[in-house]
Amino acid sequence: MSRPPMDAFLNRPPSPDCPTPRKTVHEMLVAAGLRPTRQRMALGELLFRGCDRHVTAERLFDEAVAARLSVSLATVYNTLHQFTDAGLLREIAVDGTRVYFDTNVHDHHHFLIEEDGELHDIPGTNVTVANLPTPPEGLRIDRVDVVVRLRRDDDRQG
Repeated sequence: MSRPPMDAFLNRPPSPDCPTPRKTVHEMLVAAGLRPTRQRMALGELLFRGCDRHVTAERLFDEAVAARLSVSLATVYNTLHQFTDAGLLREIAVDGTRVYFDTNVHDHHHFLIEEDGELHDIPGTNVTVANLPTPPEGLRIDRVDVVVRLRRDDDRQG
């Protein structure tokens, strides 16, 4: 069975319908019930400038510093959690120490490349999760997150 090369998967171009203009970020915040403050707008413009982004708070903070935004790491964390609570992001915890924020809030699963910590959407809906346990009375299953951990073949490591 032939597999597509990993580089073809990782280097896919962003979708042309990604919301990037400042007006769109403003509209997204207002529609989500968030006040479009200067810091939310600036971080939103960095965050939503492409599709299928998976960022950590630290990575977004580094991008903010590179863009000469005056924000603290605490502000980045708070903003990411506000965006998540408002439904603009999805939080993906891959272990006890790494949390990613995903701009794709629809149900989907992920590949995690262990060597570099990169998280990528699994294309399509070809993952089946079966035989889930019955939740305790008064509770329901909200969602199931699948993270498939990958390692590069030995000849690809540098």
